[in-house]
Amino acid sequence: MPRDNMASLIQRVARQARITFRSPAGPAFGENLHRLQQLLDEVRAEDLHLAPRGPAPVAAAAAAAAAGCPRAGAVPPVSYMHICETESFSMGVFLLRSGACIPLHDHPGMNGMLKVLYGTLRIACMDTLPAAAAPPPPAAAAGACHRALLRSRQHYTPASPPCLLSPHTDNLHQIDAVDGPAAFLDILAPPYDPEHGRDCHYYRLLEGPPAAAEAPALPREVWLLETPQAADFWCGGEPYPGPRVCP
Repeated sequence: MPRDNMASLIQRVARQARITFRSPAGPAFGENLHRLQQLLDEVRAEDLHLAPRGPAPVAAAAAAAAAGCPRAGAVPPVSYMHICETESFSMGVFLLRSGACIPLHDHPGMNGMLKVLYGTLRIACMDTLPAAAAPPPPAAAAGACHRALLRSRQHYTPASPPCLLSPHTDNLHQIDAVDGPAAFLDILAPPYDPEHGRDCHYYRLLEGPPAAAEAPALPREVWLLETPQAADFWCGGEPYPGPRVCP
């Protein structure tokens, strides 16, 4: 059964996010961010009236078109439940079907927090690096290429602390659902906004299979090729079933 403090918990998360991200350059930002991280770590799927499952089929043609998919009845690899949004942050839930991947992408000038609600996610996190004098690999001739630092590849479950990103650390990530459907609560600050230079860019890691039996050690420098959004990736929309939130 949901906990008695369910509504107040998700409401407190939203209010703490508003306090934290209205002054990201202020002297209290670090303390406020830590408090938000603590609150987010308490959230469980039942607090948002969620049970483990993958994305639902798109119910109507209009909904499918709005989500970028022309096929009514299609099951997207990922769907999104909007909870709330202000000028300083957005909050919602992503649902991934088993084996689904949110491709490698960035969050320009943004902070973020991700808390797994159910299932297991494998998250690869990277930092962008300054341009190098050394030439990129031959495969980069197909488009814009960027240097990056692949910092980590870790599995996250509901028992894990939130996964954090900042404008300069772990700002690029790829998210894969492992061994079943998964869902996570997502906070981005500020929200994506192409008009203000915060558009989402997708990338492909330029590296072949490791020559040795073991994967190369991390962190390590890598090259990324900027790409269009993958044809097999799109995000549907679903109604949020949890407590009402007023940020």
